Amino acid sequence: MQTNPLALMRTNWKILTAATMGWALDAFDMTIFFFLIPDLAKTFHVDLKTMALIPLAMGGARLVGTIGFGAAADKWGRKLPLMISILWFCLFSGLSGLAWSYASLLLLRILFGIGYGGEWGTATSLLMESLPKEARALASGLMMAGYEMGFLLSAFCFKTLYPVLGWRWMFFIGVLPALLAIFIRKAIPESPEWLESRRKQKGKAKVGLTLNPAVFQGFAFVVGANFLFYGIFALYPTFLIQIRGLSPADVFPFVAMYSVASIVGKPVAGLLGRRFGERPVLLVYMALTVPITLLYTFNPAHWAMMVGAILIGLISNSIYGIVPTYLSRRFTAEERGLGLGIASGFNSLGAVAPFLIAVFTTTYGLEAAMTGTIMISAVFTFIAVSFQTKKWLAVPEEPTGFARSRSSSDLEASV
Repeated sequence: MQTNPLALMRTNWKILTAATMGWALDAFDMTIFFFLIPDLAKTFHVDLKTMALIPLAMGGARLVGTIGFGAAADKWGRKLPLMISILWFCLFSGLSGLAWSYASLLLLRILFGIGYGGEWGTATSLLMESLPKEARALASGLMMAGYEMGFLLSAFCFKTLYPVLGWRWMFFIGVLPALLAIFIRKAIPESPEWLESRRKQKGKAKVGLTLNPAVFQGFAFVVGANFLFYGIFALYPTFLIQIRGLSPADVFPFVAMYSVASIVGKPVAGLLGRRFGERPVLLVYMALTVPITLLYTFNPAHWAMMVGAILIGLISNSIYGIVPTYLSRRFTAEERGLGLGIASGFNSLGAVAPFLIAVFTTTYGLEAAMTGTIMISAVFTFIAVSFQTKKWLAVPEEPTGFARSRSSSDLEASV
């Protein structure tokens, strides 16, 4: 029986491609908005704080999508809600290009946020339940790196197409990922685990969640991590244009370095977490984030900005390579779907970060507001992770190098 993860992924390339590209194209439609903030603010005659209300509202809509599409995926299978979520966010991304006022743009981006929230959870479930357990850890890391692929694509379009076509066409391009739904419909089978559970289901499934310190730690961690994430990237293009005085073309190298570093860093962080333990790696990464931030946002020298972009992607943002297993081991198999769904809801709170940055910008300036938000988020995440809660873990962690341990195998088999 084949157990090599790379070989197993080669034989399951369609589902891996669908899940990764779905998340990447979802990210493209999301992040292109952040590149357009300065132009949109001028077009609709509003300030940065008013524009920052849009990602805040999208965060609330994402919560609705996460819960709604997640419930639909449990009832009707993973494929149909995944395809609907993709078509949904593509539709409202395209319609955003027709916005005639700030209010209309706000409404359309809220509707976009519902589909944006639904895609990740349904794609993750379909991927994890379709692959052999030996391939799930690596596949999870590759899928998570899809976000930076989408961010890199939006940066490239902003550099090459935006100066020629303008902001409306950046949203119109967001319709193209709808073609992925056709590929999923034709080439991807339904989750075998979901089909099996439907056949074997007897009586009512367990409803509820066991709350303990490890669970609360996981929720606190995702809040801090997502505040950090949004603090790092949401207003970064605006920062480079307005504070550093870069042109749209000059923004691209910095976003590219950040994205490529994150794509490399996430699998590396996952491997380090297995080798040395997730908690120690997260603590080191968050401690390093504080000095790295000074290069990322507080030093105007181009060499410092470039090094900061690389390190913030390679280290700070790469904690997401550890997130899936760090959260999953806090819940039993029977409660994991609900637990991760609630955790994803807490993720949406990170959308508050851009708005807070905009609020503090009026007093302290964008440079100081971004720097402070990133550092405070890193310190909060460090504190949340520092508490020892291993006796409450549903699946104990046993760092054993790169060899597979029984606990990690059990975890991957039940995710």
